[in-house]
Amino acid sequence: MDSPIRTLGRWGLAAALGLLAALAPAPARADDSAYVKFYTVNTAYQGAPESLAGIAERFLGATDRADEVFHLNLGRPQPDGGTLTDPARLRPGWRLVLPWDAVGAGVQYGTLAPAPPPAAPTSPPKGTPAPPAASGKPAPGGAAVPGGAAAPQQGVRPTTAPRPPAAKGCAPPKATRAAGPDWATRRLAADRAWSRGRGKGQLIAVVDSGVDGSLPQLAGHVTVGVDVVTAGGRGDVDCLGTGTAMAGILVGQGGKGGGPAGVAPDATVLPVRLVTGAPTARPADQAAAIGQATAAGATVIALGSYVDTNETAVAEAIAAATANDVVVVAGAAPDGTPVNAAAVLPAGGVLRVGAVGANGQPAVRYRPGGVDVVAPGVDVTSLGVAGAGGFVGSGTQYAVAYAAGQAALVRSAFPDLAANQVVHRVKATARKPTDTAAGAGWGHGMIDPFASVHTELPDERPARGTGPAPRGVTAPDPVGGPGGGRVVALVAMALVMLTALVLLVFRLRLVLRARAAPVADPYREPDAPATTWPTLSDLPKSD
Repeated sequence: MDSPIRTLGRWGLAAALGLLAALAPAPARADDSAYVKFYTVNTAYQGAPESLAGIAERFLGATDRADEVFHLNLGRPQPDGGTLTDPARLRPGWRLVLPWDAVGAGVQYGTLAPAPPPAAPTSPPKGTPAPPAASGKPAPGGAAVPGGAAAPQQGVRPTTAPRPPAAKGCAPPKATRAAGPDWATRRLAADRAWSRGRGKGQLIAVVDSGVDGSLPQLAGHVTVGVDVVTAGGRGDVDCLGTGTAMAGILVGQGGKGGGPAGVAPDATVLPVRLVTGAPTARPADQAAAIGQATAAGATVIALGSYVDTNETAVAEAIAAATANDVVVVAGAAPDGTPVNAAAVLPAGGVLRVGAVGANGQPAVRYRPGGVDVVAPGVDVTSLGVAGAGGFVGSGTQYAVAYAAGQAALVRSAFPDLAANQVVHRVKATARKPTDTAAGAGWGHGMIDPFASVHTELPDERPARGTGPAPRGVTAPDPVGGPGGGRVVALVAMALVMLTALVLLVFRLRLVLRARAAPVADPYREPDAPATTWPTLSDLPKSD
């Protein structure tokens, strides 16, 4: 039979362990309120039951990524009330959150708000593309995309994928003049910033004329993208060449393939094709393009020259993007452009860029006070579309590309910074012009990739760690991050309580043992004498 002391010790230990278990963070899973990529489980696919391994192989290209899909969805409530607890058991109608690089027919975009269980769909024939959603309607199973357009289907272009076909009505590319000295690359020296990261993990949406995905200098760094003008079209084709030049500035691989290395060569470009042959775009299409880039999970959006931020719908789409923690880089408005009071850009998360040449002169006269930073945009060298050779051109959109590449470097080096903090860091680390008169329209100055990732900003210290978690995933609170101090304090309190309890039990055991031990009686009778009194016979005899 256990003693009361042992029983008390066991109870105390059980209570302490229960407290520690309650404080343990829950496993990361998808946030149903954020834009995510997801897939609705069918009854079967090509005659075989659906499985996580099969889903991972179809949409991620590797069966070993099934574990990643499992942990994204572990314990998340499904439309029928069930939850995924066994990777070998999937139910038709369940909606599985997928990693951001998933691509293929059946991948959807939107939020996983509660919805009634969908009817069990039939397995589509192999190779059948998913039908595009109607413009302005929600994506299948998800929420409406900001801007009122169908969500895109895209993924990282495999190096073995066939070259995209030329777009209908695409005129033969015009040859560009031979490249001169690459002053922009030498001036920015972005490679000095690569010790803190080369933009890996960043998805940069280029909203322009598309991107020629067949160029070997861009292989593996351009997604299929989307064409907002042509229903079901893809964005990795380019007639006009401006979007391809922007992509070369962003993620060009350089080397013997031609063209300089991009500012963030390890990033990925999502081409959102806004124009085809004619260099004009409707405001509704411009807003839809920004909304699709946001829904696709872009961390940085680079707006080309076909986007007019003075349009109300465009400004609203930009506001929605920054609200989703996206850095939006736009060209500064030229001077003399009418001001639309209804088109107000958000205070944080937007970076307005002006273009300058090697001599510091602006490409155009910009609206006073409308420039945050400047970047190279006159006679810059980049990539031309296939058959056009090297590219040298001028325009604000190329300055936007340089600044967007720097924003991707900052997000790669400091993944815990929010969009407004990234913009602040780019502005705070810009190089001020030496000639005050010449740099009057430079805003904060020329962008500096090296300084933007190596400078410690005093006003950023208390905010470090407050950036939102990646969209679609709720990560456990890091130690020292938001909520981390509270968890550490509770754990410390539990350990203190456990230690105090152990000491108390130890003290009680000592006290009780001391009471139970035998104690000598100070009043006991003395021991019997060793000898007896002498008798007469013992006395000595006299003579």
